[in-house]
Amino acid sequence: MLNACILAAVLAYILYKPVRKFLSKRAEGIKAQLSRAEDSQIKAAELKEQYEKVLVRLESERVSVIEKAHELAAAQCKQMLLVAEEEVSAMKQRAVADIQAQRERADEELRLHIIDVAGALAEKFVAFTIDQNIQNRLFDETIACLEDAEWKT
Repeated sequence: MLNACILAAVLAYILYKPVRKFLSKRAEGIKAQLSRAEDSQIKAAELKEQYEKVLVRLESERVSVIEKAHELAAAQCKQMLLVAEEEVSAMKQRAVADIQAQRERADEELRLHIIDVAGALAEKFVAFTIDQNIQNRLFDETIACLEDAEWKT
């Protein structure tokens, strides 16, 4: 036991300074690591704050872009509606003009048909009321008038 005490005393005397030096270096290393960790946390907090500011700015830009897109879409929609209304108006005018032209053609065809019917009716009426002598005399008079008339070409 005495040997153990002597051995402990000798070892304590010999190893005390190196162990103490080792422990102080280790404590300094741990303090340095803690200091670096605190610095890293501070930098991380700063970066987080910067990222949050960027996110807020990007969010406001996103909202602005969306609002501009809505405004542009509304303007384009209005423009498209105006163009569509103009096209509809033009189509309506063309339809009215087509209807008017068809009405005029139908009126002309009806007039010509009435003339044909009136001519046929007059021919039948004249055929029943005029005998051959009167017809020959009217034919001769008409030919004589036509021979006297000047023809324009």
